[in-house]
Amino acid sequence: MKNKANTENHTGNAPVSTSDHKEERLITIYGYSDDELADIIRHFRKQLPDFVTMMTKSSNLITKILLTGSHHAVELLRFKMNKFQQQLINLFDEDLVTTDHKDISQVLGELLVERDLTVSCAESCTGGNIAHRITCNPGSSTFFMGSVVSYSNEVKANVLKVSRDDLGRYGAVSKPVAEQMAQGVARLMRTNCSMATTGIAGPDGGTKFKPVGTVWIAATYNGKTVAELKHFSGNRNQVIESATNHAMFMLIKLLRNSYRLQEEINDD
Repeated sequence: MKNKANTENHTGNAPVSTSDHKEERLITIYGYSDDELADIIRHFRKQLPDFVTMMTKSSNLITKILLTGSHHAVELLRFKMNKFQQQLINLFDEDLVTTDHKDISQVLGELLVERDLTVSCAESCTGGNIAHRITCNPGSSTFFMGSVVSYSNEVKANVLKVSRDDLGRYGAVSKPVAEQMAQGVARLMRTNCSMATTGIAGPDGGTKFKPVGTVWIAATYNGKTVAELKHFSGNRNQVIESATNHAMFMLIKLLRNSYRLQEEINDD
């Protein structure tokens, strides 16, 4: 998916009376490029009345869809706004992050607190960015136990107990290594949940079979481990941010019991 630059789109341009009441509704979703999103919401956009505008803003596969309505009839406006928001929720049900003004890391933190769970991270290509994003939120010390930035294979093997045979056979950027990193840090930090990333953020280091932007991401929840292969585009920082967002959304879906396994991929 290729959605890295911030974009804004508007629809509707009806004049707003000073006596009109204003209502806003927001949904935040994950995983869509601008072109994919435009295709999906084309029909929804057409049904909006003149007194409702829609703005989308995307960055690193996170998209905020904001509906703004202005009308003198307050109850009618609220009814319509709730209806349109629910339609968007239904449209993006499996990819919904939140309907509030919250960062994806806040959503993850709240889920962990609600379930009295703890989390840890094992990061290679993201270099501690997942830990940084989580700990930017007040109160994260109640559920975030720590992170291992395992950039080298020696740290992966010695600290996280990743199999040296698997590192040699599959390489650091592989499913077995990502899974073992997630499992290893969960054991090390004694947490219920964990996330792990291993990949090639660029601008150098890519190969024909594993180009820049290739990242294996794993997440664990109460002993269950899942892993996904992603190919992110953009510069180094954008790959890091996209991998960070994806790791957190994987764990969110595990916690919500809505995770679907990625089709088996052979990246040998």
